[in-house]
Amino acid sequence: MTGGDQQNGAVAAAVAVVTVAYRSNDVLADFLESVSAASAEPVSIVVVDNKPDDDSRAAALAESVGAQYLPLPANPGYGGAINAGVATLPPTVHWVLISNPDVVLEPGLIDALIAVAEPDETIGAVGPAVLNPDGSVYPSARRVPSLRTGVGHALFVNLWHDNPWSKRYRHDDVDSVTARDAGWLSGACLLVRRSVFDEIGGFDEGYFMYFEDVDLGYRIGRAGYRNRYEPAVSVMHVGGHTTTNESAAMIRAHHDSARRFIGRKYAGWHLWPVRAALSVGLSLRSAWLSRRAIS
Repeated sequence: MTGGDQQNGAVAAAVAVVTVAYRSNDVLADFLESVSAASAEPVSIVVVDNKPDDDSRAAALAESVGAQYLPLPANPGYGGAINAGVATLPPTVHWVLISNPDVVLEPGLIDALIAVAEPDETIGAVGPAVLNPDGSVYPSARRVPSLRTGVGHALFVNLWHDNPWSKRYRHDDVDSVTARDAGWLSGACLLVRRSVFDEIGGFDEGYFMYFEDVDLGYRIGRAGYRNRYEPAVSVMHVGGHTTTNESAAMIRAHHDSARRFIGRKYAGWHLWPVRAALSVGLSLRSAWLSRRAIS
């Protein structure tokens, strides 16, 4: 594993953890407490606060573990907040663990992920298994959606969870305990090589919520690097992954982000009919689901 670099006689951390606090008072403490056992090497922690109001305890919790607290004047979304946190890191940091605050890291997790990625410079990001509160494995390592799988998944997942398009998109054809390359890794927890993150410009801040991790993995792949899934280590996602009562605003944000991703992936002028057709379909689906959420 890469050790810390020397700076003025002290060891500067080569690894950093960046998380985003937003209404996370109930879970942030457990996350921060789990970081110390996740690596035998020094680790810097940055807590970016997207909602620094009087109710937020993020500053006090960050201080309690010696983490840097970074309040933002406005909420730029998850990707924008992570970018702001990474921008504060010194050049001695070579690895960044990007994580939600509502996960608990397994002891040794950071060291294990670095051990996978460090010997192979083609690996740009590596992610652990993500466990639901009931112990089941969440499909956190997925294929980049193609036209067929993306459309099929979007149309049928709410009506037919195990449809063939969703199963292919979720990588259900490979069991959850097999290490493998993936099209993208869940932003709930993944380790990125700092040089690769900087090379591709970090997260696209045009995504306020949803699809920012899909887009990141896609661009890592386009830059010639690999997204690697390593299920030998895991995190517990105590916040859960499903929102049973999505608001109409969240539904619209999800579809807006999907539209943005489609525009990037199918950007050629000759593909404008595809973009137009998918945009209309997404608008109709968004309107239908929004009406269901309101009713």
